[in-house]
Amino acid sequence: MKKTLLGECLAEFIGTFIFLFIGLAAVVSLVAGGSDITWAELTLTWGSAVMLGVFIAGHVSGAHLNPAVTISLAVWSGFQRSKVIPYIAAQILGAFAGAATVYAIYRNTILAHEQGAGIVRSTDGGWATAGMFSTFPQSGLSLLQAGLIELIITAVLMLVILAVTDGRNGAAPKVGLAAVSIGLTVAVLGISFGHLTGFAMNPARDLGPRLLLLLSGWGTNALGPNLYGLIVPVFGPIAGALVGGAVYHKLIVPFYPAMPAVVLSDKDQDQLAS
Repeated sequence: MKKTLLGECLAEFIGTFIFLFIGLAAVVSLVAGGSDITWAELTLTWGSAVMLGVFIAGHVSGAHLNPAVTISLAVWSGFQRSKVIPYIAAQILGAFAGAATVYAIYRNTILAHEQGAGIVRSTDGGWATAGMFSTFPQSGLSLLQAGLIELIITAVLMLVILAVTDGRNGAAPKVGLAAVSIGLTVAVLGISFGHLTGFAMNPARDLGPRLLLLLSGWGTNALGPNLYGLIVPVFGPIAGALVGGAVYHKLIVPFYPAMPAVVLSDKDQDQLAS
């Protein structure tokens, strides 16, 4: 069937829904459900969830699943700019739906956890449970420091995405392994830097659930200190993806070995001519 923008946006919605649904459920089960999974296991769950989302949506939409990736591809890789806004809308809606589904499933567990810990959502203490759905900075980090962290780790992620999906790259993995590479990158970046900013690396991953928080009793407290949620996990990843795209296309691609010329036999030339 011919691909259409509607189909591509549906794929982006579903792929983003899947990875938020799985990733957020793991966080909620850890914080409110008493799960004993480790931080490394949690980050591997997020990486695996992203991998599954890419497998599901990749053949239809390219599986951006991330507004920062979409914007970077439009700037550096020729992605149609008319599709940028529809893709981003689908990604944010998919993230919101994934978060809402997890909240509906775990609602009673979350309420019991809040009651037992004396957490009131609309106060600063509400960040303890809001952090199950959206990212917040480690204590002591400034907006600038957190933004730089998100910029750098998203730049690394974007570099990997471009490298493993570029047919000109002789080191790129075979079909299907690109998704695995991307998922592993998310996981290792989470293990290395996730404690600092929550490794959002994706405005939709953070904004979608944050919209749910705003509507579910956390109020403006869901935005974090100094409006953190509207700044760092949105603009940090976008800037990082743009930097990653620039580094790849300006500093890596120009130095790829030239593709060997293909010499056709007289018979092959005759067949092409016919």
